[in-house]
Amino acid sequence: MAREFAVVGVVGLGTMGAGIAEVLARGGVRVIAVEVDPVGVERGRAHIEHSTSRAVAKGKLAGDARAALLDKIAYSTSLADLGDADLVIEAIPESLDRKASVFAELDRIMRQDAVLASNTSSLSVTRISVHTGRPGKVVGLHFFNPAPVLRLVEVVRTVVTEPDVVADVVEFARRLGKEPVVIGDRAGFIANALLFGYLNHAVAMYESRYATREDLDAAMRLGCGYPMGPLALLDLIGLDTAYEILESMYAQSRNRLHAPSPILKQMVTAGFLGRKTGRGFYTYDGLESPNVVDDSPAPSSDEVTARVVRRVGVVGTGTMATGIVEVFARKGFDVVLRARSVDKASAAVAKVRKSLDRQVAKGRLSSAERDTVLERVSPAVEFSELADCDVVIEAVAEELPVKQAVFGALDACVRPGAILATTTSSLPVIECAAATSRPQDVIGLHFFNPAPVMKLVEVVSTISTAADVIATAHTLCAQIAKHPVHCTDRAGFIVNALLFPYLNDAVTMLEAHYATADDIDTAMKVGCGLPMGPFELLDVVGLDVSLAIERTLFNSFHESGYAPAPLLEHLVTAGRLGRKTGKGFRDYSRPA
Repeated sequence: MAREFAVVGVVGLGTMGAGIAEVLARGGVRVIAVEVDPVGVERGRAHIEHSTSRAVAKGKLAGDARAALLDKIAYSTSLADLGDADLVIEAIPESLDRKASVFAELDRIMRQDAVLASNTSSLSVTRISVHTGRPGKVVGLHFFNPAPVLRLVEVVRTVVTEPDVVADVVEFARRLGKEPVVIGDRAGFIANALLFGYLNHAVAMYESRYATREDLDAAMRLGCGYPMGPLALLDLIGLDTAYEILESMYAQSRNRLHAPSPILKQMVTAGFLGRKTGRGFYTYDGLESPNVVDDSPAPSSDEVTARVVRRVGVVGTGTMATGIVEVFARKGFDVVLRARSVDKASAAVAKVRKSLDRQVAKGRLSSAERDTVLERVSPAVEFSELADCDVVIEAVAEELPVKQAVFGALDACVRPGAILATTTSSLPVIECAAATSRPQDVIGLHFFNPAPVMKLVEVVSTISTAADVIATAHTLCAQIAKHPVHCTDRAGFIVNALLFPYLNDAVTMLEAHYATADDIDTAMKVGCGLPMGPFELLDVVGLDVSLAIERTLFNSFHESGYAPAPLLEHLVTAGRLGRKTGKGFRDYSRPA
């Protein structure tokens, strides 16, 4: 039977500590909240009162329940008042020396059977525990911000933590309505180890001016369904906090990808810490405000005129190709769909019709509108039938020789001045451009699947792409109600270059037996608000597709941290490719 933690202390009443105190009181626990001085106490009390009053205003907490909750919290400026606590959760800033000092003092004050926990998000729990005479009763208890809302709690056991202590803390977290995952003592634990590598990579992209802050954030929100873009999330977390976490992770992992990007240190030194100071990667209208104000420089007066586009060609008959045909035809463009045979062309048009029929069945399109859209689509077999198109979009197999052959054929027959675009998600656009005599007219237009639904398009320019071609691509995206993000021709572009190293890190974590696939997926969905966990997503994308993208990234950047995890390569070799084969990281052939 799990021990009862009837009285719980919380040391530190910043945003996280105050949130933990609220969670405990909501769970009916008597709380003793300790800060260093009366000012800190009042700040923590105000945070809890404000948070609970908002919950009442939103109908998530009754007024009498709020009063009972507040009555359960006692405040103090002395650690000595924690002598009778069954459990104390430390939530002070991420300084090993400060945490060690607090734990040493608590060890002298508290009963020998009491449990000590740290809310650290990155420091070694083992190194904290050795400053007590009871390392077996020390655990990590990492809540996520905001603690009253997010359900994930990482329970971190050291090599000497007593098993019954871990079991008792896990049960206690469940009673509080949280979802605990148990892990070993490693830099960043699950969520931060995976999240901050991704965030640091985004900062490096921004620092190198590969893409703007707005395009980086929009790419991950619209392309991956993330609740926030990486730079906006860093502003919310606090750039000083992020820097400390990355420094701690790098000190333990020595993984260069965890070494904080230099601009982070510069911004912290300058006092640009994010929302809490009113300025970080973005500028806000006040301290702690979520409202971004426009601080971008005035637009240049050197306007570039976009080319006129009325007729669009699409080469290919797969899901992406037919989706792009539908997108353009629904927005009033005449579209030529080129296939390798009459039968394939007819089948591709039938796929477009089937998709439109579904929209009619859902009441989103009338039968007459569907027929009008289909009238705009002309099937073709010969490349010469694309001769008078203003833009031709290649959407064939993701194999460079195949794409180069298509671009060579298009170059020979499509009128001069027409734009040639590729939908590649990972191959170099310049390699397609080099197969033509008009590299200035070649650009990447990376749509996301399913094209009729996904709003994002990555506009990828090469070193040869003309300025008016880039302007035309952006205008065209606006005409078809897509959100363009611009980047240059580099492996993975924005989305895949940020997404797949993170997925590979998750596979490496699983391969090291640090956590189960279920716990890793839970940590990223529940703790970080992602729509899918990494292993769910890998199985959906296809492990063979994922491996091919990771190999492209590794071969392009020669970064050891991008080398595909051996486990992924072994699963692909074994034919476990994900949902499409019934087996990947999980077995989909068994009944649920």
